[in-house]
Amino acid sequence: MSRPDTRTDDEPVPAYEEVDVSVLVVGAGAAGARAAIELDDRGVEDVLVLGKRNHGDAHTTWARGGINGALGTHDPEDDWTIHAADTLNEGHFVNDPEKVETVAKQMPERLRELDEWGMDYSRTDDGEIDQRFFGAQSFRRTAFAGDHTGESLLETLVEQAQDRSIPYRENVMITKLVSDGEQLHGAIGYDMDTGEFVLFNTGTVVLAAGGYAAIYGRHTSRDDENNGDGPALAVDAGASLMDMEFVQFHPTGMAVDEDDPEWEPWSGRLVTEAVRGEGGRLYNSEGERFMERYSPDQMELDARDVVARAIAQEVSEGRGTENGGVYLDISHRDADFIEERLPRMYERFQDLGVDMAEEPVEVAPTSHYGMGGVSVDEYGETDVDGLFAIGETMAGVHGANRLGGNSLAETVAYGVVAGERIAPRVDGPGEVPDSLVESLIEPHFQDLAATANSDGGYAVETVFEAVQEFTWEHAGLLRDEESLRAGLDALDDVREMAADMAVGSVTSRSFELALDVGFMLTAAEAVLRGALERTESRGAHYRTDYPETDESWQRNICFERADLGGLTTHTEPVDEPSDAVQTALEEGHELDYHQLE
Repeated sequence: MSRPDTRTDDEPVPAYEEVDVSVLVVGAGAAGARAAIELDDRGVEDVLVLGKRNHGDAHTTWARGGINGALGTHDPEDDWTIHAADTLNEGHFVNDPEKVETVAKQMPERLRELDEWGMDYSRTDDGEIDQRFFGAQSFRRTAFAGDHTGESLLETLVEQAQDRSIPYRENVMITKLVSDGEQLHGAIGYDMDTGEFVLFNTGTVVLAAGGYAAIYGRHTSRDDENNGDGPALAVDAGASLMDMEFVQFHPTGMAVDEDDPEWEPWSGRLVTEAVRGEGGRLYNSEGERFMERYSPDQMELDARDVVARAIAQEVSEGRGTENGGVYLDISHRDADFIEERLPRMYERFQDLGVDMAEEPVEVAPTSHYGMGGVSVDEYGETDVDGLFAIGETMAGVHGANRLGGNSLAETVAYGVVAGERIAPRVDGPGEVPDSLVESLIEPHFQDLAATANSDGGYAVETVFEAVQEFTWEHAGLLRDEESLRAGLDALDDVREMAADMAVGSVTSRSFELALDVGFMLTAAEAVLRGALERTESRGAHYRTDYPETDESWQRNICFERADLGGLTTHTEPVDEPSDAVQTALEEGHELDYHQLE
């Protein structure tokens, strides 16, 4: 139904559609799809999945390298406890051990389930799910579908959702959650095609809206994905954020000539870790295989933060390529092998005139993944009753640095866990209190209407890029107090610019990006404040003025909305792992890199 304008003054409330739904899933990637499937399988019929893009066009498809689970296809001695131990090691022990163990325990069953559902896994000669080496893992644990694992995963999940006739609405953007700070009552958004405003009356929202890696200038996401929507919506609703200072810079984004129109759109785009997992080697401009200096045992397959900083160091000392990177070379492998194991990568570079079987490609670190996000309990629920966050939107699994192959694992594992928790609690659509209609909903619709077609001194794209520029400059791979404080000053300047933007109609791209700017500023503030407060180096967070890890900082930084705007912080201690995982940690499992030579 539609609610007509109710104000007769100078700022009438625009008309808006109302939708009643028991569970609203915000985000149509792997996490959202798997949660919806679990809810449907548990008898919850009134579920609606929202996506900002066309059906099946989610950021999951950009995850290429693989998905972890201790199947033991090649290494039968592997098990979930070692998977958990590797995850904690890679996360530098600020992960939530309970969440880590939940994912590690779930994943063998989840991988087999996907197999039963028809996922296009790469196979061993005897037909088993193949598993490859991935950086910082003790065994071959990463299942894959060539180098298009995310795409194959999402296709499988979308097909399952369609077989169950799970309702889906595409091209809808959520702009605010309806909450009194303790209880969720709904969500507000708009139809990006028609421009119609929408109120979803619901007592349960599952945020599966991705992360915040695209707040940086060089990143592996599309500009309109991973802008911090989920964390910003959650903290605005009264939930807490955690670990936002931990941003993973993937070692191998494409380093290109940004003055070349053919190459410029590919700047920062991911060159999957699978290239190194299949034996790819890194060389500087002087032909040195430089990882021998930084990690002589694990070489190119050391943790992502180690490899990324090594590349940054080589470039800073003058041994970088013309485009500010290094060379990644897998030409010692046969062309047939590369085409079979890395088909999308091979095709991409072929289209750009580079044959990976004959020559190296240029790579450089690029913002790839936010380890932080919304603080949730063991089931994915926030402090706001009825508000859940899963996938890259949630915090806790990855700690200070994500283990490659764990992002897709987290999506399907926590899709199941959240669905199990929600299903028995569903008792129909929510009902928004009249007080919130007057104090929150109607003013927000007025704000949206006022934003559209507004005059201002700055183009939206200019402000959008300004956010990305100051985060890259002040909160990138190498951080220090002076730069971080300058970043907070720059944040204030850009906030002033954001209040003076020229925005198009509700259906325009500039309107969408204007809303993204607001989300990005929240995420950027959290990254800067967390990085400034954490006076140590740990995982992906590296302070040049505090280069050592400080054991007293084995704590999580949490962020809440301040009464007068902005964010406040406090810290929480990290729990201990279970005895089984502690045993695996003490056993000291480690990849023998030289099996790859």
